[in-house]
Amino acid sequence: MPVTPETAGSDVLDGVECFEHWREVMGRTRAAEMTSDHVTTFSATVRQARLGPVAVLRTAFPSIRVRRTERMIRRCDDELYHLTMLTAGHGTVASAGPGGTQRLTPGHFHLVTSSQPYDSWFAGTPGTGVGHPRAEGIGIDLPASALPIPAHRVRHLLGRVLPGQQGTGAVLAAFLLTLDRQLPALRPAEATRLGAVAADLLSACLARELDAEDALPEQTRHRAMLHDVRAFVRRHLHDPGLTPAKVAAAHHVSVSYLHRLFTSGSQGTTLAAYIRRQRLAKAYRDLVDPALSALPIHAVAARCGMPRPSAFTRAFKAAYGISPSDHRHYCR
Repeated sequence: MPVTPETAGSDVLDGVECFEHWREVMGRTRAAEMTSDHVTTFSATVRQARLGPVAVLRTAFPSIRVRRTERMIRRCDDELYHLTMLTAGHGTVASAGPGGTQRLTPGHFHLVTSSQPYDSWFAGTPGTGVGHPRAEGIGIDLPASALPIPAHRVRHLLGRVLPGQQGTGAVLAAFLLTLDRQLPALRPAEATRLGAVAADLLSACLARELDAEDALPEQTRHRAMLHDVRAFVRRHLHDPGLTPAKVAAAHHVSVSYLHRLFTSGSQGTTLAAYIRRQRLAKAYRDLVDPALSALPIHAVAARCGMPRPSAFTRAFKAAYGISPSDHRHYCR
């Protein structure tokens, strides 16, 4: 059965009742004091799902203060890391880490731990969106033991604003947003594997900030690079010049190294075969997309990086046992 995220929405509850339910769901992995200036009119959504030991949270709310104290830590500490990325609104976080007090804006991450006090505040930005301003964000909660970077190294990054718009941070941000959209379609085994990918990408992101990529276990670095390579390929399928050599150059590795890495991490599938399969799969979808119905078949193929119509037709029929024109006709 697919993963079923637990959700709470303003269409079901509002006011104090909504706030209490929202706080209960959030508190399952983020044990902290949660207060709001809008309790009596609280309207929020939260979606939470488990991916093995990793929890994914997507939420929106008018304003919230999240505070973890020394007393709470002494009473119980599950030794979790909490990563959050605002997608709307603004906030501040003050922690015991070297980051001190930091201002938070959309597109950046911040990291805190259940083992140290922190005091965070989030709110919607007035004058944006429809209706009352809301803060929105996505995050993951995971055991400290799931990260291969020693806790004393991670401590240097606690409370700090971490980039989510370039490098590994951008890959992690895109992964989390895509993961959130696809949660209802994931099967449990897939979800667990993707939880491990999330931990690997976070590790790579933190190691980049610490300039300590070499300190990561080789397996973690390999998995993070494989995810980055696959994401790069999907973004550049339209480019007919997309080759293993171009992918290798973009990732600053040799073609032979990338070939060995990709083949060993993809059950023997070569990168060239992966690129070809992704192009054909995109063409398969685009040919029956109503929004592209007026586009000639050769133009659809070109959009997928295959500008030679005869070569595209042969490859498509070999892959799917049907010609592109018949596929488009029968699926209308």
